[in-house]
Amino acid sequence: MATEDIHAIARYVGISAQKVRLVAGLVQGQAVTQAISTLKFVPKAASLPLSKVLASAMANAEENYGVSRDDLYIHRISVDEAPTRRWRKFGARGRMKPWLRRSSHITVVLREREA
Repeated sequence: MATEDIHAIARYVGISAQKVRLVAGLVQGQAVTQAISTLKFVPKAASLPLSKVLASAMANAEENYGVSRDDLYIHRISVDEAPTRRWRKFGARGRMKPWLRRSSHITVVLREREA
């Protein structure tokens, strides 16, 4: 039995935190195997990096703690803002328009179900 939280982190994902939070809300509190199959059919770009982090956390649980993947559920998913890259785009009348390339940090925390 894992007494600690099992987690995985993906940093500097090239999708804005607001868009990733929409997808993360769908799988919050679900069983891990059910969440991965749900993310497979979500038509959002954020579902791919989120499923990768979830698979990594699941592998950490099996390898480091010896917990079966059927006993795991998603305790918490937090999506934080990462640094924003600021690019410039040419606008009308010789002006520059700011172009913000936002990114995010994804943290997934898993726990084992109580028997």
